[in-house]
Amino acid sequence: MIRALALGACAFSLATAPALAQTKPRPAAPAPAAQPARPAAGDWRTPDPQNVLVIDTNKGRVLVEMVPQLAPQHVERIRTLTRQGLYDGRKFFRVIDAFMAQTGDPQDTGEGGSALPDLPAEFTFRVAPPEMVKVHADAVSEIGFIGPVPIRSQNAWMAAATVDGKVTAFGLYCPGVGGMARGGDPGSANSQFFLMRAKYPSLEQRYTVWGRVISGLDVVRAIKTGEPVAPPQDEMQKVRVLADIPAAERPKVRVVDTKSPWLAAEVERLKALKGPDFSACDIELPVEVK
Repeated sequence: MIRALALGACAFSLATAPALAQTKPRPAAPAPAAQPARPAAGDWRTPDPQNVLVIDTNKGRVLVEMVPQLAPQHVERIRTLTRQGLYDGRKFFRVIDAFMAQTGDPQDTGEGGSALPDLPAEFTFRVAPPEMVKVHADAVSEIGFIGPVPIRSQNAWMAAATVDGKVTAFGLYCPGVGGMARGGDPGSANSQFFLMRAKYPSLEQRYTVWGRVISGLDVVRAIKTGEPVAPPQDEMQKVRVLADIPAAERPKVRVVDTKSPWLAAEVERLKALKGPDFSACDIELPVEVK
């Protein structure tokens, strides 16, 4: 179960800091960046249907792309439990606005799990620098993407000093990111998971990231809130792996490739717009579902 995180705030009085009362001219705001162009035909990719989770809720459909490279054991667990039907009918029992929506408990209380053993933590993973689409870097770290999931890694130059030619990385808890719930033991994740409604970096390297919503984030944000959620609770009516849906009714999905020229141009546009406040969480990947 995810424990609530206390948020603190501090304040100060201008009366105690007279130097701050002398306002200085503010720098001019950056000119508005142009709206992004429509992705070209070559900017799209088709996700592996074995790695797309189709969640039909009473509020609408959510598509989550799972990324085994980040957390192979957790992705396999979710795929297995989906095919067993464990997620069908599961309630969203803990939903916090500007945070996340939690589900996947057979007891619908936050206290249960599947009959399978708990999973070891996969908070970090190893990545070869060319496997990551870089959007920002500093002296010690880089930020980019693997598939649709934003990640942070050690700087690529460190790979030359490692035996496997890779660096350590972890997923960023941006809106839509899927994480695995657990108890106090880092190795206690089992069946429960959560989908982020907002950015929440406090979870990074503490909860396993296994994928990201590529369609239906509006549905996730529309789920009834509560801690716990009062009845009637919203629910996952049916959860399937995209590859298991009969071809005649299977949705056709494509999402903008993070390796595409469109993404590179969008990063530059957002950097011009946001300046030092730019974050990988600002990047929204266009998707088409037919």
